[in-house]
Amino acid sequence: MCAGDLLVMDDEGYLYFKDRTGDTFRWKGENVSTAEVENHLSALVRSSDLCVYGVQIPQTEGRAGMAAVVDVDGSLDVQEVARGVTALLPAYARPLLLRTVKHMEMTGTYKLRKTELQKEGFDITVIKDPVYILDPKSVTYKRLDERLYEQLMSGALKV
Repeated sequence: MCAGDLLVMDDEGYLYFKDRTGDTFRWKGENVSTAEVENHLSALVRSSDLCVYGVQIPQTEGRAGMAAVVDVDGSLDVQEVARGVTALLPAYARPLLLRTVKHMEMTGTYKLRKTELQKEGFDITVIKDPVYILDPKSVTYKRLDERLYEQLMSGALKV
């Protein structure tokens, strides 16, 4: 058993492994491996300073993929990322949301701190980093502005 393991207890008090939180999320009826998406994304952006996690979107089942990528100088071409994830990943595994950050906090063992990013999600009223949403029709990331954010939160924007 490790930190992040989800256990269930039966009526007799026995514990059983049910899931591992943080390593995978479920979206569109499919299990998505964050490590697999991170590997593809790392190759696309030529950096390992990124993390992938699932975020909840109202009116949807499961968690949508979101990636946070360190972009110190603002040179990341998000449209190149959109084309790359579309070519390399099945639709359910593509990061629906993309956040660019100037830096990411590390743990004492040099792992990126996903939990804070996951808690912040894509709430553009709270976070000041640019957040983009993948438009599957045009295969582009569009800046998540107030209008798109409200549509996403209300369920008017179907994802």
